[in-house]
Amino acid sequence: MPVIKSAQKKLRKDHKLTKRNKNFSDLFKKGLKKVKKTPTEKNIREAVRLADKAVKNNLIHKNKAARIKSKLSKLIKKTNQKTPVNKPKSTKKPKAKTS
Repeated sequence: MPVIKSAQKKLRKDHKLTKRNKNFSDLFKKGLKKVKKTPTEKNIREAVRLADKAVKNNLIHKNKAARIKSKLSKLIKKTNQKTPVNKPKSTKKPKAKTS
């Protein structure tokens, strides 16, 4: 244990900050796992928000967040491609063969 009063206060502050960072880090990781399991647009937006917040709190580097967001945006494209669009069939009549 520290003897100096300022060192004691620093230790108390460090414990609080460590606890807060651990809680947010767990929330961030759970959000990413949730997106990988069920990639809906809502989950992806939430994960992007958490990534930005993690950068703001200095939990991850901004380039790592950029990589994560890039992967998530690719997931959005994949989920959009899975939903088929019903296109109307062509109304053109086939040409008659001439011999």
